[in-house]
This record gives sequence, structure tokens and C-alpha cells, in this order.
Amino acid sequence: MEITSLHNPRIRHLLLLQQKSQQRRKDGLFVVEGRRELEHCLAAGYELDSLFVCQELCDAAIVDDARGQRYEVPRALYEHMAYRGSTEGVIAIVHERRQGLADLQLSPSPLVIVLERVEKPGNLGAVLRSADAAGADAVIVCDALTDLYNPNLIRASIGAVFTVPVVVCSSQECIAFLQQQGIQILTAQLQDSRLYYDTDMRRPTALVMGTESTGLTDQWREAATAHIRVPMLGRLDSLNVSVSAAILLYEAVRQRSC
Repeated sequence: MEITSLHNPRIRHLLLLQQKSQQRRKDGLFVVEGRRELEHCLAAGYELDSLFVCQELCDAAIVDDARGQRYEVPRALYEHMAYRGSTEGVIAIVHERRQGLADLQLSPSPLVIVLERVEKPGNLGAVLRSADAAGADAVIVCDALTDLYNPNLIRASIGAVFTVPVVVCSSQECIAFLQQQGIQILTAQLQDSRLYYDTDMRRPTALVMGTESTGLTDQWREAATAHIRVPMLGRLDSLNVSVSAAILLYEAVRQRSC
């Protein structure tokens, strides 16, 4: 079926899903744009609702493998629909799939990233990329201030939001889960802390980080097995949370490979 008008109800619905987290939550749908992101989404078993294809720009292989109502759109319309440029002529509306802590399948010595109240979608997306690269078991987002299916998050993660198990829950629920699983809680903080590379991360480990502006709340500091820090040798007292996450993740990888 071909759609040529920006005022078509299906196009208007797609644009609303891109722009409004409230609409995404209400409908249980979100938008995936781009070949790589859609490939990871399909490989993870997500169900497509509909697919919008610009034949002039699209790689036919990914479209042939996708199931869902398909609509052809001309290039001029696609450029109005696309959230960003260079997305290979394919945009999909996808059904949400959320999992809880009980759904996580952890390795015998799990490595988990926990983020408390991280607000910027780009930061969370970048952390997910590092978690994927380091082979982390999961990313747990506590007291979330950003929508897991925000288009900026999906873009920043380059599809890692589909390749890494992600759970959204409260800090209280997460702390109880980690303690029940026997996973040590290492909180990244400047106060009363030791250098991260002097801490044993070969054990089951959760690396916990908060916002750059306020850090972690007291409930995490009090629940921690140990407090760790990345040395700061300049005038500033904090790193971007995604940079800190990458440093800590790869220290865990280094220790576990020795």
C-alpha cells in the first residue's frame, strides 16, 4: 500500500510516537528508524506493527525479512517522517516489550550496570553501547527520568537497547534484587571511596552510577558493598556518566580476563 500525504492518519500517528512519550506509553508502541537498529530489534524478537519504506533509499533485504503491515512512501514524504538523516529508507512502528528483574538470565558471575535517575537519553544510549561491547549481563535503570524507547536513546545506542537486557525499576527493588542474588554493589562516588582498580570485580558485581549533577542518593551509598572512584587529576570533579561506565566496565573485563 502506498501513502503519499503527510496528513495520512498513519503518518500522523508515527510522528506522535516519535515526539511524545505519553503516546508511546498509551499505545505500547515505539518507533525504530534505520537498518542497523531495525536488524537488532528484529533479532531480539520484537513484533512489528507496521513498516514504512522508501524504495529509493531502502536496502531490500531488511524489508523482505520484516513482518508487519507495509507501506511505501515517496522520498519527499520519508524525509518529513525521518527523525534523522541517513537512515536507509526504513522506519518501523514496533510493539513494546518490557521485562522485570525476575526475567533477567544472569551468568554465574554477572556484571551489571545500574543507573539511578539518569535523565539524558544520549547518556543512557551510550552506556548501553558500552555494556554491549563489554558483555555485561544487564543494564538496570532505577527511578527512570527518561523513556526507554525515546528515539534519541535508540539512536545513541545504535540498537544496543535491543541487544542488552534492560530493566526499569525502583532503586529499592533493585537493591533488594542484587542482595538476594549475592551481587556486590560498587557505587561510583567521590566521598569515602577507593580507586576503582583496587577493587575486586571478578565477583558478581553491580556498578552503580548516578547523575553528574547530584550523584547517587543515600540509599545506594548505604547499600553499597564498597565505594569506588575514577581518579580526577584536573580541576573538574566529575566525568560524563557514559565515560565513567565504560572505564569501570572495562576494568571488570580486564580483571576477569587475567
